Amino acid sequence: MTLYHASNVVVDNPDTKHSREYLDFGRGFYLTSMCEQAEKYAQRFIRRRQNAYVNIYTLDADNDEWKVRDFLAYDKEWLDFVANCRSGRQTEEYDMVVGGIANDKVILTIDLYFNGHITQEVALNRLKFEHPNIQYCIRSERMLQQCLTYIERKKL
Repeated sequence: MTLYHASNVVVDNPDTKHSREYLDFGRGFYLTSMCEQAEKYAQRFIRRRQNAYVNIYTLDADNDEWKVRDFLAYDKEWLDFVANCRSGRQTEEYDMVVGGIANDKVILTIDLYFNGHITQEVALNRLKFEHPNIQYCIRSERMLQQCLTYIERKKL
């Protein structure tokens, strides 16, 4: 599978050390399967007058050795998981988490929920109309080293 990562630098040797904490799926190396999504995300670097790259990789993790959490929709499980990760309370160990991105439209809803302005039920009703843009968060260094191969970079 081909995956993409937007950055202001070439990332030919990815790691989890440079990840920020409290992201959607916790600390990890984030990728997408949609090149257009990575290019759109890379535009933020151009707006800051920085270099912008889409780094391209292949992921080969087709065995049962890895502990993977896969969210197929913006549902209660996804919302609870993201809430726990963003607050630093997520304690389950996964090599990779796959699921929807909290994009601009989704983030407004989950921020309202996290801040107590809407209930979980209202948040889930709003989210059910959103089609997830999938992100891959590789959380283990071992999986990064064994399964993700850098191919090339595209400068925007």
